[in-house]
Amino acid sequence: MIPDFGYYILAGAIFLVSSYVSNRLKSKFKKYSKVHLQNGLSGAEIAEKMLADNGIRDVQVISTPGMLTDHYNPTNKTVNLSEGVYAQRNAAAAAVAAHECGHAVQHATAYSWLQMRSKIVPAVGISSKLSNIVIMIGLVMTATQAMGGIGTTIFGVGILLFAVTTAFAFITLPVEFDASNRALAWLEKENMLTQQEHSGAKDALKWAARTYVVAALGSLATLLYFVTIFLNRR
Repeated sequence: MIPDFGYYILAGAIFLVSSYVSNRLKSKFKKYSKVHLQNGLSGAEIAEKMLADNGIRDVQVISTPGMLTDHYNPTNKTVNLSEGVYAQRNAAAAAVAAHECGHAVQHATAYSWLQMRSKIVPAVGISSKLSNIVIMIGLVMTATQAMGGIGTTIFGVGILLFAVTTAFAFITLPVEFDASNRALAWLEKENMLTQQEHSGAKDALKWAARTYVVAALGSLATLLYFVTIFLNRR
C-alpha cells in the first residue's frame, strides 16, 4: 500500500498536535487581545517606535489583510501587520508588532540565521512544490517495478527535495526565537508594558514559537519515515 498504514498514523499524529498548538495560539491571542494597553499605543505605533529606537529608518509599517498574517518582508523592507494587530491597542498586538520588528532588527544587523534562511528561500520554493509529487511518483514506480530501478532513484531525489524544506524549518527556529527575545527585551527595557501586559505578550509569543517547533519536528518525522522506506527498498 502506498502510502502504507504507518504513514497515516504519522500524518494523523502530526495533524492532531499541530491543530492543538494552532488552536491554543488562537485562544491565547483572543485572551490577550482583551488586555488593553495602559500606554494606549496601537500595534503600528509600537512597531514604529521599536524601529526608531533601533535606528531603523528605511522600514515601513503597513497593514495587511487577514488574521495572524503578520510578517516582515526583507525584500521591500516592510513590517506587515494584520488587521487585528495594526490598529489594536492590546498585549497581543504589542507582542506581534514587536516580534515582526525583531526580524527587521535582525535584517539591519545582518543576523546570520536570517541571512542563511533568506539564501535558501528560492530552493525551498522549488522543493516544497515538487518534493511530494516526486516522492509519490518514485513510490509508485518502485512498487510496480516500472522501468527497473529508476523508481528508487526518483524516490531518493524526492527525499532530497523534502530534506531542503525540513532544513528550512529548523533554520527558521532560531530566527523566530531570536525575534521574540528581541521583542520582549525591548518592551521591557523601554517600559512599554505593565507587568500583566508583558506576561501576556510573553505567553502569546511562546505559543507562536511552538507552532514553528511542531512544524519542524513534523517535517523531520516525515523525512525520517521516507528515508526508512528508501533504505528498506534498496
